[in-house]
Amino acid sequence: MKKSIAIATIFVYLVLMVNCAAILSGGRGKVKATSNPDGAEVYVNGEKMGQTPVTLRLKTKGEYSIEIKKDGYKSQTFKVTNKVGAGWIVLDVIFGLVPVIVDAATGSWYVFNEKNFNAELEKNRPRP
Repeated sequence: MKKSIAIATIFVYLVLMVNCAAILSGGRGKVKATSNPDGAEVYVNGEKMGQTPVTLRLKTKGEYSIEIKKDGYKSQTFKVTNKVGAGWIVLDVIFGLVPVIVDAATGSWYVFNEKNFNAELEKNRPRP
């Protein structure tokens, strides 16, 4: 009897509480921005987020524009896009309908297509 209660408790916990992507990733991913030369300003969707090199923690559900700029150099812009992580879907399906619903609703099962961006900044040419 005690064994069946323990098994039932574990089953209920797994069905109700396990939302693989939401729990394991928190719906955020890391994006690393570097530049040559270092010390360039990094803007995400127009908001200053630091200087290179920097690791950003961004919500994986969104898409972003990362601009890297430094005085005296031409700026560079990168697009951060996402996709649904196949591994998260497999784990969610294994654990049942609730994890699928939660991860789909929260966007936790998205991953970034690119995680590393390096800007090779070119010097501005002086005007004649």
